[in-house]
Amino acid sequence: MPIYVYEIITKDGSVGEHFQVMQKMTDPPLQAHPETGEPVRRVISAPNLPGKYTDAATKSMLSDKNLDRLGFTKYDNAGGGHFEKKAGDGPDVISAD
Repeated sequence: MPIYVYEIITKDGSVGEHFQVMQKMTDPPLQAHPETGEPVRRVISAPNLPGKYTDAATKSMLSDKNLDRLGFTKYDNAGGGHFEKKAGDGPDVISAD
């Protein structure tokens, strides 16, 4: 079921608080806030579609294997000023000593 965004219509006609409601597509739009009874209207917003910048895609792009394939070198902090290589070319360890 889709999640719809609504906004409260204040007495002076300005935009009030926004909230989300999960409804069937066949359900009519709400006319009042479900808890307070204040008048509301549905807000048109962009859909949240999975794509290039999802968490999973970002994680995949920043994986050690992908960074190595693209020619980047990645180091992880091993503590105490020492960094260990996880991907790419370069020294195995970088140390502040």
